[in-house]
Amino acid sequence: MALGELPDYPWDLMAPYAARARAAVPFGDGSGIVDLSIGSPVDPTPALIRDALAEATDAHAYPQTVGTPALREAIAAWFARRRGVTGLAPEEVLPTIGSKELVAFLPFFLGLGEGDAVVHPRAAYPTYAIGAAFAGAEAVASDDPAQWPENTRLIWLNSPGNPDGRVLSVEELRAAVGRAKELGAVVAGDECYAELGWEAPWDAAPTPSVLDPRVVGDDRSGVLAVYSLSKQSNLAGYRAAFIAGDRRLIARLTTVRKHAGLMLPSPLQAAMVVALGDDAHVADQRQRYRARRALLKPALEAAGFRVDRSEAGLYLWATEGRDAWESIGRLADLGILAGPGVFYGDHYPEHVRLSLTATDERIAAAASRLQSFGDTRAAFGDTL
Repeated sequence: MALGELPDYPWDLMAPYAARARAAVPFGDGSGIVDLSIGSPVDPTPALIRDALAEATDAHAYPQTVGTPALREAIAAWFARRRGVTGLAPEEVLPTIGSKELVAFLPFFLGLGEGDAVVHPRAAYPTYAIGAAFAGAEAVASDDPAQWPENTRLIWLNSPGNPDGRVLSVEELRAAVGRAKELGAVVAGDECYAELGWEAPWDAAPTPSVLDPRVVGDDRSGVLAVYSLSKQSNLAGYRAAFIAGDRRLIARLTTVRKHAGLMLPSPLQAAMVVALGDDAHVADQRQRYRARRALLKPALEAAGFRVDRSEAGLYLWATEGRDAWESIGRLADLGILAGPGVFYGDHYPEHVRLSLTATDERIAAAASRLQSFGDTRAAFGDTL
């Protein structure tokens, strides 16, 4: 996909299914669509973070591209406390304006171009491939390091994964980093769902970071980790994210961002410091998602879906063993809107993605509709 050949925005294809879901007859739980197609947080931003933002609004000077000393210290401390990555220096961290712009422009920022390959997972957030196209590079979908081509210059790892919730083990991360060093490629770990582990062992142990000493030892060269506070702190509207790792690469990204004027606003930097220093609100939000998942997953299975992977993250990755668009239509007839697997690559044409980012009431409504359909299906056969 070349720069001049960017695809249409895929979510525009969902409009008729959204209309179909809105018109669906509710199943005794009140009217209205249950939109589980997009992973946009619905719960309030914690008050302590909003208060920090409000107190920092006298922001008359330009912010620092590299972030305030307090923010860089908070990022490093968070990595040590929550991710097991110790010893990060201020020169090894950098705040960004959300994580999507970083994903989209990292190949360009790193100087990739024609003849270079950007590897990303087979089930993947589409912006990895878009970022390759922006730089004029080739996007390659592969989960097997042995299959990564010799012209690979950037490798995206995504753990926990979007859409599939897959968690990469320390051994898998180590193998990826080892292969990247053989190729002379940069490894970027997209770890934005790291605090949201559901199934053993990730319900009790942190999901591993690509910067974990068990993965890289004491050598972070060529390795980066990307993180966002959108999900764990309900800061999607704040565009609060950061990147850490190889100081040489961080220096390059800092220089590019200075030239481009890419600076996180000062009040948001102050809010991030508070968010990164408080684990209690993250634990509360995790429990909300855990409860929603506990309702939705068995109901989805009762309705005839098989949930694959999904051991962490904000989504259920499910299939009926039929074309994804047919499943999207069947769900829409229950008043439920999901995302088709084809939006996340060509390798999963029969999967759909359902988000946990809906209110408790909407998740309960979806579970009720799915369970009712499952009961009917069990009694009379699959007639939807």
